[in-house]
Amino acid sequence: MSNNAKWFFYSVLGLLLIGFGLSVLGEAIIKKYENHPDWFYWGTVALVIFNSGICIVIKASSIKS
Repeated sequence: MSNNAKWFFYSVLGLLLIGFGLSVLGEAIIKKYENHPDWFYWGTVALVIFNSGICIVIKASSIKS
């Protein structure tokens, strides 16, 4: 796979994970507001997904340069 294809793949994947992580965070906030006992786990999963997206975007920027 060429560097441009790797960069594109990692960029898109990272941005999708960032958006998905923020969506899961929104669900965690709603669950906390509604006093569900599992809001903490949703928030933890959201943090992991969001940070994974950030790491992958950084990886993509290192491939491009």
